[in-house]
Amino acid sequence: MGRAILQYVPRAVTALMLTECLLSFIVVYALQDVPNGAGPVSGSLNNALAACLGFAIGGVTLIASGQTGDNFLARRHLLYTALVAGIVALPLMAAVETIFGGPFPDLWSMLLLWSVWLAAIVSFRTAVSLMADRARPSRRVLIIGDPKRIEAVGARLLRARNGMFEPLTGDPLRLSSELLRQQGISAVVVSGATPPSAMPALLDCKLRGIPVFNELLFQERHLGRVDLDTLTAGDIVFADGFTDGWISRALKRSCDIAIALTLLFVTLPLMALTAIAIKADSAGPVLYRQQRVGYLGRIFTLYKFRSMTTDAEAGGPIWAQHADPRVTRVGSFIRATRIDELPQLANVIMGEMSLVGPRPERPHFVRQLADAIPFYHERSYVKPGLTGWAQVNYPYGASVEDAREKLAYDLFYVKHRGMLLDLFILMATVRVVLFREGAR
Repeated sequence: MGRAILQYVPRAVTALMLTECLLSFIVVYALQDVPNGAGPVSGSLNNALAACLGFAIGGVTLIASGQTGDNFLARRHLLYTALVAGIVALPLMAAVETIFGGPFPDLWSMLLLWSVWLAAIVSFRTAVSLMADRARPSRRVLIIGDPKRIEAVGARLLRARNGMFEPLTGDPLRLSSELLRQQGISAVVVSGATPPSAMPALLDCKLRGIPVFNELLFQERHLGRVDLDTLTAGDIVFADGFTDGWISRALKRSCDIAIALTLLFVTLPLMALTAIAIKADSAGPVLYRQQRVGYLGRIFTLYKFRSMTTDAEAGGPIWAQHADPRVTRVGSFIRATRIDELPQLANVIMGEMSLVGPRPERPHFVRQLADAIPFYHERSYVKPGLTGWAQVNYPYGASVEDAREKLAYDLFYVKHRGMLLDLFILMATVRVVLFREGAR
């Protein structure tokens, strides 16, 4: 599973993340011993160990705040995400220092460390962003095979990863490793059936170090999704990666309960204020109960803060819309910030949901989508989640086509699920919540 995550992250992003982790290491190490007194992170931990904590925590929080995602070249959220990462990382470092027996750093020492770290990260990222404006990195990918599929794959690559891929097409009969290297081709993708006449050239490319993928494998490794147009039952049956034994299930369940209870305790004041605001804003109950399809197709009651008027579905279930007139004033805010989902922590504690998994749909829409989209029922072979791989990779969906795109990510999760991927999704969810991505 770790390999699937690493292959999903572009090499340029990985290099950036490691460099920023190294900056965190240098800053913490340099501020260990300031003149005439103890450094901001001193005590029982030696300099190297404390600096390693800065390396790890700084990098993890930068990922969580979205600074190592597909938007890593954008300056729009640069300062904001670095601020969030610093606010999260530095108290964590102080807490770890205290746990290991050292004194809790004073406020001024923490502010010094935080200011230097923030200045270093922002300066580095701004410099990289300015240089990238002149020469944006991209990976040239040659697509051969079925002409109908080539166009679809090329269009998907153009949209994917903020321009990280440059799709090219060519004649499979004229393939040669020398020519591909001259053109800067980093990989070959074969869409549809492989032309038999191209096999010797493809074998030569593979053995000479140029990766060759079929369409399904390339999308899984580099786009984090399956291709529903070419997916077969065998691709799921013989998939490697996930383990779903009792140990992994027990570990996931234990983490679900521990994190859900912690979040429930921390957010109780926020939920109380939300309940008061809902009551003051519109008539009706605070909580909204709705039937959803869960694990193995079982129906359960999902809880949400009410964000619409009480007669929102008087005519029957319908998809949510952009600028939906049924949404109340308070509802608009709590939907954008995902506060309306907090009551689902109770569903997680009761075992009806997990923290991470495909989002549960309503029975009406499940029947509709299963008739229109192949393999739709297969997403129910894992517990539905409060957040999921589709939620951090695709905007809010409110149509059959959106549901199809989200299923491509959900089935990737079904095939490759594991604790590492769950951790990655939870961190990426911080970015989604902070920037209100995809909420309606």
